[in-house]
Amino acid sequence: MRSLLWHCALVTSTFALWPQPKQFEHGSSTLWLSPNVQLVHTSRTATSHPLEWLWTTVEKVIFSFPHNGITPTKGQISSETLLQSAFERMKHNVLNHSFVPGKFHARDIQFEPATDGSKRYIEQLAIEEDTHNGLADTERLDKSEAYAIEVSEDGSAVIKIASPAGGLHALETFAQLFFAHSTPNAGFYTPYAPLTVTDRPAFGHRGLNLDISRNWIPPADVMRTIEAMASNKLNRLHIHATDAQSWPLEIPALPDLALKGAYSPSQIWHTEDLEAVQRHGTNYGVQVFVEIDLPGHTTSIGIAYPHLVTAKDVPWSEYALEPPSGQLRLNSSEVPPFIETLLTDLLPRTARYSSLFHLGGDELNLNAYMLDPTVNSASHQVLQPLVQAFIDHVISLATSYCLTVIMWEEMVIDWNLTLPKNIIIQTWRGSDDNALTSILNKGYRTLFGSNAHWYLDCGHGSFIDPESANPDSPVKPPYLDYCGPYKNWRHMYAYNPVAHIPQSQRHLVVGGEAHLWGELTDSVNLDGMLWPRLAAAAEVMWSAPGKKPDESTTRRLADMRERLVMRGVGAGVVQMEWCLRHEGGCRL
Repeated sequence: MRSLLWHCALVTSTFALWPQPKQFEHGSSTLWLSPNVQLVHTSRTATSHPLEWLWTTVEKVIFSFPHNGITPTKGQISSETLLQSAFERMKHNVLNHSFVPGKFHARDIQFEPATDGSKRYIEQLAIEEDTHNGLADTERLDKSEAYAIEVSEDGSAVIKIASPAGGLHALETFAQLFFAHSTPNAGFYTPYAPLTVTDRPAFGHRGLNLDISRNWIPPADVMRTIEAMASNKLNRLHIHATDAQSWPLEIPALPDLALKGAYSPSQIWHTEDLEAVQRHGTNYGVQVFVEIDLPGHTTSIGIAYPHLVTAKDVPWSEYALEPPSGQLRLNSSEVPPFIETLLTDLLPRTARYSSLFHLGGDELNLNAYMLDPTVNSASHQVLQPLVQAFIDHVISLATSYCLTVIMWEEMVIDWNLTLPKNIIIQTWRGSDDNALTSILNKGYRTLFGSNAHWYLDCGHGSFIDPESANPDSPVKPPYLDYCGPYKNWRHMYAYNPVAHIPQSQRHLVVGGEAHLWGELTDSVNLDGMLWPRLAAAAEVMWSAPGKKPDESTTRRLADMRERLVMRGVGAGVVQMEWCLRHEGGCRL
């Protein structure tokens, strides 16, 4: 049967699964999904996974006892409950949000199965969970996300997983196998029976960095984003929660931070909002973690606590890369207790749902410390030990809650800090080759996501206005931003950050993130800024980098785009419909 399946896959697989699985073999018979399909879940593992399945082996926190006030049972969810919920979502999406794939076929071509006569239905979906089922190499950290799907021609359907994480991914793949029929009430079918899928990710950390501070992004929009991320097998949402412009995150121990630092009282993420978003992520297999950018990008702290910040309320261009300027004072005795109060409030709450904390550490402006009365110097030599002490303090607080710390590359590359080897350094500048190589040579784990490839905000023009009284203003036609051009989905798909990384160091590359900074993004255009380009990055991180996009890539991504739109996501167009209807007609 395997040889027959493989032959059919080569002939008929013009649009199918996204991200592309490791192996997808299929035939061309039709099966229909019963609207009353039932789940049968069998498990040879423990029934409760205290979120450890959601975290890679080196990051996980197992709550075997209360630690610093963290409640062991908070955030736990049983495998059975999680998979039942995911099964119901899959069923709902197939029965309510499937699409008729007419735009993938030439006009007047009969592409749908007949609806008369006998139909063969999938009446039951079995999920077999077994940590010893040999799905993945036991030395791989991402083995828990592996899965296999087998669907026979008679309608027998089985999913095999090593953990619930694999089950969530498998159910998303299973939903993609089905299409709606154009005949009303005809049902939902897959044209691929019999089929087998065997799959696992290339990287354990597959994420999006989403800025919610520069423009208001409400929690409901982030939850919708999480759902779309899960459809694309992304598993990390990095919330860039605060910045110079606003502090939208409620900190009960420091209530004035959000009350004064947010743009308005209606633009605050309250504690229950953050918890709801993190819990929503857990249910969808997406670990949501928070970044508090420190010690730079902290002007908004100075609105409530002006004595903690330097270079605030001065002309910004000499003291920051964008307005407003302001950074935490580095040698003030009042800053460390403030940081301790802040993180002692926030971290035990987020640690219930995530093993990660991002402390920022980017774009620290030296000139600002000429205005800091506790420093009075812009000398790198003077500032370096102060930065080291500040970062050491933040790391010690985070690790006291068993959190793995992430920080931006500058702390290693520009400031040459001495850091624990268990932290993760996030690279972002330029092509990534030099940054990744430098970080890896120092023995740190790293995340990729170059601004030359994966900055979703680039290419939309500058947000800085020209000063009419200044004839030499650098803001002039065509008013480009610093990181243009626009990163189209093919450019993002072709990104290969590990092309020049030796195999001996690749185990330190834990994954990557695409980035959406918020200067020109708000709730209205969020979906279009993310999708479908984020899906292109998702396949790079799931299926492995190094592939060039071709027509089959376009057709598969266009299929995913239709599914996102049917689920209420305002994803942009992948391809002109004529090209989709005339396969081969738009090649050059």
